[in-house]
Amino acid sequence: MAIRCGLNKARVNLPGYVSRVFSRHVLFDAFTFQSRNFSRKPCGNQVSLYLQRAKLIDSIRLTMRSSSLESLVPVLNDPALDSFVVTNALHSAPSPESALFLVESLKGVPHFKHTQNSLHALAKILAKSGQVARLKALINGINSGKFINVQRVSFMDKMRWFAAAGDLDEVLCVWKEWRAVQNRPCTESYNIIMALCAQTRKDYEAVKTFCRLIDEGGLPNARTYTVIIEHLVNLGKLDKAMEIFQILPSIRIKRTLRQYSVLVGAFSDAGLFDMVKILLDNMQIDAILPGRAMHSSLQLMQVAGYVEETAELVKEMLPDERIKNIKSSTTDSDYEDDHDHENENTDSTLCDAGEKAVQLKPWFDPAALASALYNWRPEELSTLEDANFVWTTRLVSKMIRNFRYAETAWQFFSWVSYQPEFCHNVYTISRMITKLARDGKVNLVDQLLFKIQREGIKLSFSTIKLIIDFYGISGNGEPALKVFQGAKQLCGPLSNNSLLLLYSSLLRTLAKCKMHDKALDILDEMILCGILPDIQTFSGLMHHFALQGEIKTVQRLFAMVKQSEMNPDAYMFKILINAYCKSERSALALRVFEDMRNANLMLDASTKDFLVNTLWKEGKLREAASVEEKSQEISDVLPLALPGHVYTVSSTDLSTVYKIYSDSLEPTC
Repeated sequence: MAIRCGLNKARVNLPGYVSRVFSRHVLFDAFTFQSRNFSRKPCGNQVSLYLQRAKLIDSIRLTMRSSSLESLVPVLNDPALDSFVVTNALHSAPSPESALFLVESLKGVPHFKHTQNSLHALAKILAKSGQVARLKALINGINSGKFINVQRVSFMDKMRWFAAAGDLDEVLCVWKEWRAVQNRPCTESYNIIMALCAQTRKDYEAVKTFCRLIDEGGLPNARTYTVIIEHLVNLGKLDKAMEIFQILPSIRIKRTLRQYSVLVGAFSDAGLFDMVKILLDNMQIDAILPGRAMHSSLQLMQVAGYVEETAELVKEMLPDERIKNIKSSTTDSDYEDDHDHENENTDSTLCDAGEKAVQLKPWFDPAALASALYNWRPEELSTLEDANFVWTTRLVSKMIRNFRYAETAWQFFSWVSYQPEFCHNVYTISRMITKLARDGKVNLVDQLLFKIQREGIKLSFSTIKLIIDFYGISGNGEPALKVFQGAKQLCGPLSNNSLLLLYSSLLRTLAKCKMHDKALDILDEMILCGILPDIQTFSGLMHHFALQGEIKTVQRLFAMVKQSEMNPDAYMFKILINAYCKSERSALALRVFEDMRNANLMLDASTKDFLVNTLWKEGKLREAASVEEKSQEISDVLPLALPGHVYTVSSTDLSTVYKIYSDSLEPTC
């Protein structure tokens, strides 16, 4: 077995590693399956069904790319045709015309019935082809009950489809309707509007939408920042885009492959290859496999002389020669290792006997295959082995991610280690470890960590942080503490900023696991080591202990903030006021309100109402009236919510991002 130690390093053979780490006997016996009921799915051979569907999907894909679409009709009469096949065939259509021809042809297939998935695939095609009228007709048909067992179209789906059609007015109309039902829709709804405004050069509207998300108490997610970074890159503000990108770890946002791809493409096009190298190094730290969209950028780097730095990455992205193209038949059992609907329509053609023969990579869906292996029964395993799939690092990582339960993922992880020419590397191991940690499989995590450390393999910092975070979800505080204590051995030297993030994750996990005394001890240790917690970490701890009714601990934490000469933000003041009001100490809450006013900070409407009601209940009518009056003096309209969130992001961070974003826009005349 070989383990990849880094993107720019060669594979290293580790004698005996298979027998010690990936032994079937050891791994398969490590779980007891009494806690899961694996008999909930149909008992048929789901892998055989997957392969049958895949073969039919490939036939339809090839036919849709042929010179005569009429030949599609006999293919659709296959008894195996169902909504799953049609949905994925529509996703793979080379053009809207061929997709719509497929949909029309289905009317002549008696046994076929549309489901929600196939109708949503059709809606996406109508949206992307700009057929808004037909899209509206389809939505109305679904909502009127024209299709059996199909749910009404959600606000989110309508927003996505109209955004794909580029119709901002329709998107805003749906959003307004949604807001009438729900005061603040989900973060993704804001993201959709921001992205569409950016695409249509309504730059200030995009920034205002981001501001509105924050003001209304929403928490920007990774895609929010992806939209901002793409917008800034398209405006030519590469330095500003990079500035926001570098902030993301400190606000606990995982940097994504899409963000890396956008920045790598932009900096390589600008000839700034030193920046590209920094980004590629950061990808290793974040344990992110390079995307194939980066291939052209890396080729530019090689032309510029960065051959050694990119050789391994380019090799990683080249098509695997073991995967054979499908042409006139679909009998090949090798499948594409990186299924991506955006990329699979890029067809290559060969001239054969004067005619052009279409060639495609075979269709593959890791999520569907992982679902087919849900029960992991002998007959399904035998079928999987007979299929002779080409297992690659990228494919195995996607498979592990898509398994619903850690038990099944572990069985697959063990099984695939025996497949010809496959070698687990740090990416697949990291994916497996984090999945086990999330499900609370402490013994198996310990096994893998021990073996990795013994062999000198270094995990990424982000993997260690994820293990600690996921132990908080699964309620394993002691194992999280153990991982934290061994972090330097597991991933190498850590900067103070990285230690701050790890400490913050550990404190959050210990609080979730109700290990309160240990959390406070770790907090003291952290400060003694010269690593000062950030505002959001203090806010998270204060919020947690307030919920436990431990007001003295909350007061102690707030005193530590002041002693550290940190400026409490409005969100921290809000947590403190709420804590005092819930413990019926309105006098202390009133004092915090005054401190807040003296710091030129403003309370939000709901917290102000809570404070006033608490004062009123305690008979302090004059004080309650004073709070109302002073709040009116500050502003005629108090904010709906205060920016900032426990453990993740402070109001200062959000203000910094907003300032960078808004200041990057060209002033209007």
